[in-house]
Amino acid sequence: MNGLDIRMSRLFPSGENAVVVAVDHGEFDGPIPGMVDLPQTVKSIDPGVSAVLISPGMIKHCTSVFCGKGAPAAMVRINWSTVYAFHWSYNNANTVQAVNVPDAVAAGADTVLISLTLKTGSEERDAANTELFCKLAGEAHRLGIPVVGEIFPAYSGELSPEEMHDQVLRGCRIVAELGADLVKTFYTHKFKEVTDGCPISVLGLGAEKTPRQIQALELAERIVQDGGRGVVFGRNVIQAPNPQAFQRALCDVVRRGASAASAAKQYGLED
Repeated sequence: MNGLDIRMSRLFPSGENAVVVAVDHGEFDGPIPGMVDLPQTVKSIDPGVSAVLISPGMIKHCTSVFCGKGAPAAMVRINWSTVYAFHWSYNNANTVQAVNVPDAVAAGADTVLISLTLKTGSEERDAANTELFCKLAGEAHRLGIPVVGEIFPAYSGELSPEEMHDQVLRGCRIVAELGADLVKTFYTHKFKEVTDGCPISVLGLGAEKTPRQIQALELAERIVQDGGRGVVFGRNVIQAPNPQAFQRALCDVVRRGASAASAAKQYGLED
């Protein structure tokens, strides 16, 4: 077992699925409800979750969530892409390095997340995005740091279910072939094809806040039933009426196979 294996085991202790809470939204959106005061926000993160996805510059402001025995791992996003700047109507997915891997590790990263958007409408841009992904993944592996590859299609809000599925299916396999250790991506209506066609663990993202908490839990339930090894939820956790209760319900669904309905009832989740 090497350093990469040791760090990966923190995400999947005893073979359990992973529950990751994302609080990196400010890197693209600025302050949003529930994440205006991020050091205060992270106080609501349950220490039982696997990791917290965070921007590189915010670790120093949020160290409390990563300190102590059994604390979540720090998963740090290290590139920046216009594909996430929806409020500016950007979609081309021009992507740049935000921080190098050694600096992210020095700040406290246990794992790094590198996004990759393909089929942007420009072969040159696709090639540049892939080159950056490979460069950063190589840096990470030389330091024994696991790489989460994020597949996030351009124009994601305009794609049909079939188009989204095709891009996720191909993207997950491509990012695995390029050296990622696990993948974060959208849940699709044929998600089992995605997990079957990808040799590394796939984590389903939560996307937009669902109208009701039970719907988010049902999404997590479907992700796991279709072969996903966990979830990465942000708004659905942080913007819940009782974030800690929701996280405990989410952990029961993702790690222990509880149904969404039973977990919501057990933890008294009310909208």
